[in-house]
Amino acid sequence: MTVTRISKTHTTLFKLINPYHYQLLSISNSFTKIISPSPFSTHIPFNNSQHADIAHGLISIFTKSPFSPENPDLKRLAPVLTTNLVETVLNNLKSWKVAHLFFTWVSNQHGFRHNGYTYTAMASILSRARQNAALKALALDFVNSNCSITPGGLGFFLRLLGSLGLVDEANILFDHVKKRGLCVPNGYSYNCLLEVISQSSSIDLLEMRFQEMLNAGWEINKYTLTPILGAYSNAGKFENALNIFHQMLERNWVDAHVFSILILSYSKWGEVDKSFEFIERMEDHNLMLNEKTFYVLVNGFVKESRVDKALQLFSKMQKSGFGADVALYDVLIGGLCENKELEKALCLYSEMKERGIRPDVRIVAKLISCCSSEEDMLQLLAEGKEDMDEGAAILLYNSVLKCLINVGLVDKAHNLLRTIMGDKTDSGFIVKKHLEMNIRPITSCFGTVIEGLLKTGKFDMTISLIKDMIQIGCKPDILIYNNLIDKLCNSNRLEESYELLRDMEDLGLEPTEFTHNSLYGCICRRENVAEALELLKRMRQHGHVPWRKYSTLLVKRLCTRRKVVEACNFLHDMLQEGFVPDIITYSAAMDGLIKSKELNRALDLFKDIFAQGSCPDVVAYNTLINGLCKAQRISEAENLVNEMVLKGLVPSVVTYNLLIDGWCKVGAIDQAMHCLSTMFDLEREPSVITYTTLIDGLCASGRPDDALKLWEDIKGNECDPNRITFMALICGLSKCNRPDTALVYLRKMEEMEMKPDSFVYTTLLSAFLSNSNMSKAFDIFKEMFDKGIVPDQADKNHSIVKDATLKLLADDITSSSVKALIAEEKIPSINLSDFGSEGQS
Repeated sequence: MTVTRISKTHTTLFKLINPYHYQLLSISNSFTKIISPSPFSTHIPFNNSQHADIAHGLISIFTKSPFSPENPDLKRLAPVLTTNLVETVLNNLKSWKVAHLFFTWVSNQHGFRHNGYTYTAMASILSRARQNAALKALALDFVNSNCSITPGGLGFFLRLLGSLGLVDEANILFDHVKKRGLCVPNGYSYNCLLEVISQSSSIDLLEMRFQEMLNAGWEINKYTLTPILGAYSNAGKFENALNIFHQMLERNWVDAHVFSILILSYSKWGEVDKSFEFIERMEDHNLMLNEKTFYVLVNGFVKESRVDKALQLFSKMQKSGFGADVALYDVLIGGLCENKELEKALCLYSEMKERGIRPDVRIVAKLISCCSSEEDMLQLLAEGKEDMDEGAAILLYNSVLKCLINVGLVDKAHNLLRTIMGDKTDSGFIVKKHLEMNIRPITSCFGTVIEGLLKTGKFDMTISLIKDMIQIGCKPDILIYNNLIDKLCNSNRLEESYELLRDMEDLGLEPTEFTHNSLYGCICRRENVAEALELLKRMRQHGHVPWRKYSTLLVKRLCTRRKVVEACNFLHDMLQEGFVPDIITYSAAMDGLIKSKELNRALDLFKDIFAQGSCPDVVAYNTLINGLCKAQRISEAENLVNEMVLKGLVPSVVTYNLLIDGWCKVGAIDQAMHCLSTMFDLEREPSVITYTTLIDGLCASGRPDDALKLWEDIKGNECDPNRITFMALICGLSKCNRPDTALVYLRKMEEMEMKPDSFVYTTLLSAFLSNSNMSKAFDIFKEMFDKGIVPDQADKNHSIVKDATLKLLADDITSSSVKALIAEEKIPSINLSDFGSEGQS
């Protein structure tokens, strides 16, 4: 549901008022009339003076430390408690805890019952103190008290709950008083409720409450629609939000706050251009954003990488008379530096200095990091060094180092860092002289240069720099060591990586899971099982888990080298160390066993997975099913498929394709077709591989008509045949003595710009020769040589071409044409001496 257009009869503006604006009595600081019996007699009417004295007395008792509930004065005051008195005391207590203590004490006094005013007074105190839990409990207590409350009081209570985000509590309270007749909510009550709900994401609830308000006949005003506009905008439902906006615009209910809601929401959702469009529309209405909104939008635009719009907004902000602080300039300059717009950033930098706003070191650092020349860096450093302490100087140095790294001057950055460290060698850079400060580089400076060195593969320089770093008393952090160890391991420099590991441990740095896995990956790539197991023991001691990609890599490589037994032993030893290999690693081992003709051992490994409490996935099952089908153990493969289903796994299209291929290979084409029916029953869409396999199987079983029917089904199921499908059908039809039909599909294949291989031509050629259709046989023969699709002598199909040549030479119709091809040397792969006198004549 969306909010419907509102009747134009609802035009009265509803002014929000606070129905609880109390004029509290001023209470004297001196409490000379300490409690006496007569003023508190219930039989004596109290004037304003007595009311103030009693309130003052209660305040003194509850604020006195330590407080005692057994204070005899409290027992004498309890009988004279009134809701007005309680409200006065609550509003004059400074501490929410004391107020809550007083409220609870009053609640337990015989004959006293809170009313709506005392509850809202307490709620107001808890709301100001941001005490969610206490306010939530108070709201529940109010619901259970069955107190009546005025519509204004209800709205005020709802807004107090909303200020702490207690939307559910506000809705419960509203429904409770309405259902039990404790209050008849009016337009103000509904407006307050809509305002509270708009703070949540409950658009449906907001729309329901709005419709409820309309049905009750309450007047709609801008305070009704503003929270609805805000809710739609915050949820990104801008079509709905604009509908509300235009309705408000028609009734002249749009103010700066309404515009700001849309503008800020568009910015929040990254719609910077739309946000800016509404800023300009706002100006057309002679309305202006406030300073806080300007700040928020500038930050938001920069965050969305729209510094252009942020600068335009900044200009509007200045024209509106609002000043900018250093933080706002920092944001804008930072955005320009991110975009590599140094000239604009420098102009803004000059502007802030002209306005008497002193740039902090962070701004200078950002500008330096964006520089592309040493001269610009030096100028900025000179301007930024005034009253600069060592920490600021280090920050600026680090910016210079980052800048050099970013522009590719890694060696220069390295030399500068060594100069800062005290190296007397000429660095070719004069920054240190320019600053004339003695500073010690910190870890972040080294990290910046080391990152650059590693990216350019300068590992030896990095190792040397780290050693010198330690000598000057600067401790490398774990990130520096991890990055270097990882790079060395990726370059197969494992021994040096281990040496670095020892160094970092000597410095008291604990290796992380990343550290160990960098080493583990290098070891697995080396296929060193013994060293991998040794590292796994160390990882177990540290509580680190080996990454599965490396374990799987090791198993796959071992299996590729036919070291299947070693791979299986590694998995067993890994398990002994307390690391259960994941199913991907197990699948790699099973695949290796199957390829090594160790199918039964793969089945045993599969059973071990279950014994360890793991559950194989569809890929693991498919691996075994593939092995069983290739070994023509199709019934066992089907049993595995049934087992998958029982265990809650869904066989994939690949699963059924493997079964279909297995049945086709053993000539059980009916079983294969049954698998296809099963796929349709289970809503598994057959793939082009499914159809290709079945077409090939049907033709191999002498059922070309069924193959052609299945071909038509491919189009009906929106599964386009590929090159392999065409070749399977053409070859299948040729072998079924249907070469004319096969030739039709060869031409269709060529129309689709799919290139057949030599096997298609030789099969089709053999079929035409078998039918004694020498003319078409020659056409295919000539086409082969014209297109250069001829099997070479190493190809088994070469003999078919050789025999075809002899038959065509021996035939009266085609002999002369073949001889002409031979004379024109268009048959380069045929050795004429192989054909005897026929070939020479």
